[in-house]
Amino acid sequence: MNVFEIVTEKILEHLDSGVIPWRKPWNARTSIPRNLATGRPYRGINLFLLVSECYSSPYWLTFKQVQDKGGSIKKGEKSSLVIFWKFHKIEEVNKETGEIEEKEVPMLRYYRVFNALQTEGFEYPQQETIENNIDPIKEAEALINSYSDKPEIKHGFTKACYAPSEDVIKMPLPGSFINPDAYYNVLYHEAVHSSGAEKRLNRPTLTDNQGFGSRMYAQEELVAEMGAAFLCGMAGISQGTIENTAAYIKGWRDTIANDPKLVVIAAGQAQKAVNYITGESIEPDNRED
Repeated sequence: MNVFEIVTEKILEHLDSGVIPWRKPWNARTSIPRNLATGRPYRGINLFLLVSECYSSPYWLTFKQVQDKGGSIKKGEKSSLVIFWKFHKIEEVNKETGEIEEKEVPMLRYYRVFNALQTEGFEYPQQETIENNIDPIKEAEALINSYSDKPEIKHGFTKACYAPSEDVIKMPLPGSFINPDAYYNVLYHEAVHSSGAEKRLNRPTLTDNQGFGSRMYAQEELVAEMGAAFLCGMAGISQGTIENTAAYIKGWRDTIANDPKLVVIAAGQAQKAVNYITGESIEPDNRED
């Protein structure tokens, strides 16, 4: 079983239990999952994998990192999966010139981590709760405003969509949503779609989309779903307004089960989309920590 299949199996396990990993983002009022030894936050699919484990502490460590701190793993505790990209240098013959060229090839790898609450024998920070009177709606609006070259957002439509040919996000009136959280969640979904436009990230799943039912369509929708989850978490707004029905879960389960690479690749693209929208420049997870 390769790493893509291992990750997919874990995601399917969550879906089978009725949990949609990308509908359980961290909350802006608490710390996101991060490695306790390095301080680095987890991103992409790793964020969803660790948040879905439902530990209250945001801190994670490898077995060796626990040992280095003089601690141990509590009896009976099981590790959680984290992935990273490792780059290998290979030599390849250039078909046009016949010369040997060196290139880097990314290989997906995984390792195991334990939540701080699964350890004993050393002290670690307690759960951080940020009590600074964050206004979720103000934060939500600030996030969409940070999108420097965002398309025009027009209101008054009966459904939400991003129209690539017009480079316009079409939305129902804000008052037609059951609450502001629902409005921003949908707006974020469409904003992530728009980030894939040719003049922005030029994401093939948007620019070369083969229509409803195709693999490209499914991947682009998953990118938008995950990207919206990242943004909702950053703003501190809830995704609880979105349907969490058996049919919805089954739909994603079947799609992901048929393509083991889908969920890992989509999560990476969602992270890039969020970085683009927020103006952040973050290197991908490419080392084990």
